[in-house]
Amino acid sequence: MRGWLFLSLVCAGSLLAVTGLRQFFIEPLNTSSSNVIWFLIQVLPLLAPLPGALQGQLRSMFILCLVSSLYFIHAVLVINDEPLFFVALAEMFFALGLGVCTAVFVRKRREQDAELNDTP
Repeated sequence: MRGWLFLSLVCAGSLLAVTGLRQFFIEPLNTSSSNVIWFLIQVLPLLAPLPGALQGQLRSMFILCLVSSLYFIHAVLVINDEPLFFVALAEMFFALGLGVCTAVFVRKRREQDAELNDTP
């Protein structure tokens, strides 16, 4: 189960990196303050459940699973833009990886909790 947690955190960090790469280097806005504000708006849904996910909390991992769908949808919308094709492909890969890893983690954790509750 620790492996799924590790892969989830790697995918979450990679999504942060891809978003920052796109926002600050590939498609920056006019001013640096607007870049920072827009970047924070984009990564806040990913950063909010991260402290709980670092502890392996079930609720935070479930929220990360839901948040990964936002990044996946964004990647699907952006993939048709020629200059952003590879960035969108990387975002899609990491969002899909985050969704799958967190879903498997939640499932295994619930099974483990059910086994612990069943034993007398």
